[in-house]
Amino acid sequence: MNGQPFPAAFFAAAGLNRQHVFNVGELPADILAGLNPLPEERQLILLGHAGRQLWDCVQAAGLAGEHPIDDYCRQTVARFFAGHLPGQTYRLPYPGDAPVGLQALGRLAGWHHASPMMIGVDRHWGSWFAYRAVILCATDFAPTAVIDHGSPCIDCREQPCIAACTAGAAGDTFNLQRCADERLRPASACAYACLARNACPVGAEHRYDEAQIHHSFALSLQMLRQWRQASTGRTPDSAIQPRTTR
Repeated sequence: MNGQPFPAAFFAAAGLNRQHVFNVGELPADILAGLNPLPEERQLILLGHAGRQLWDCVQAAGLAGEHPIDDYCRQTVARFFAGHLPGQTYRLPYPGDAPVGLQALGRLAGWHHASPMMIGVDRHWGSWFAYRAVILCATDFAPTAVIDHGSPCIDCREQPCIAACTAGAAGDTFNLQRCADERLRPASACAYACLARNACPVGAEHRYDEAQIHHSFALSLQMLRQWRQASTGRTPDSAIQPRTTR
């Protein structure tokens, strides 16, 4: 495999312990459509995290903004290029406003497998991982070999995630409307956590701590409230009577 080795250890030490290097010319057209890579942007680097280390790194960095994980990831990428590839230009479509197909990239990398709760799962990490950065650059790293262990849901017979979903949203076809309605219901147990996700036994030892779970779900709940208000023209009751975390 041609190209220089990707410095995975740098990102792993910063909590971004999942990395995948793609050659832009080998990516599907539907993924490239939203990215609009420049001619010199030969590679796409997908960064993610799994487990609890990233949150620990973010807390240690003491970032106080509304989106400390995004801010931390931007700083880490900038630090990498400044220290390892000074003068090398790069672009971050994500975190950002570009329409990036993160799950599609994850599937190509072998990370993402669909689950009944509409959250990607992995045989080792379960659902306790996330996509954190997409970099377009003119690097010459060796593309990452795909190692795909398949979906753990295929072997799951008891399906505790479906049983735990009080909204009845989880299943062969995920019902987003039911999930949204339940999360926006006043005093909902799903406002700041996903009961179905917590019930999944795969990768349970890597579950985020309560502070990270609450932070992530608070952001998604805010977006959900804004979406509901925009679509109905009224403020949901849960925005007036927010549920406090336990």
